[in-house]
Amino acid sequence: MERAALITGGSSGIGLAIARMLREEGYDLTLASRRPEKVEAAAKELGAVAVAADVADEGACERLVAEHRERFGRLDMLVNSAGIGIAGTVEGLPAKHLDLTIGVNLRGLFLVTQKAIPLLRESRGWIVNLASIAGTIPTPGLSAYGATKAAVISLTRSLNEELDADGVRAIAICPGFVDTPMAEWTGIPGEQMIQPEDCAEVVRMLLRLSPHARIPQVVIERAGSRNGDVPLSGA
Repeated sequence: MERAALITGGSSGIGLAIARMLREEGYDLTLASRRPEKVEAAAKELGAVAVAADVADEGACERLVAEHRERFGRLDMLVNSAGIGIAGTVEGLPAKHLDLTIGVNLRGLFLVTQKAIPLLRESRGWIVNLASIAGTIPTPGLSAYGATKAAVISLTRSLNEELDADGVRAIAICPGFVDTPMAEWTGIPGEQMIQPEDCAEVVRMLLRLSPHARIPQVVIERAGSRNGDVPLSGA
């Protein structure tokens, strides 16, 4: 039986690395991203379905899941990799930047997951949430970003409790600096960062688990960093 996955933020970075891995594992794929040209290019590479969708919009979230259902009829893994990082202190961050960060990183993830739960319940599937090490440690200068990622970790644990009887499992992956466009500001050479494929290998591990094993959270530290990094990770 063919398995199917839906990946937000699937046109680049961690999302695309996970998509490539799942394709290797035989999954049918729906990739979602805000920019049509980027997601269509990624989908063409992988033989996937492309959906241009802004997860900050509830209607777009509903349409995304509906289009996946119409095409494949099942959902075995939801990967919430869409994310945004805007630097700023609590004192100085404009409200519009706070709203955008919450809208994509938390609200969008929540809404896509909400719409997808009925399909995941049918398949006893996985929810993979890309959080960040920034959700586990203080993040001065990235306070809103870190707060949304901490919320994603909390939401993941709540999902596991709410959906336990349905056989649906959720994991929050919390990497430090990952070699993606979002981390270019650090000045750290890409080859010294966690690779997107490292995150994909964590997801591959999930496919090997028995139905009785669940991993609610994985922290991936960058080797050679003193505190694992205060990062901007994500798609």
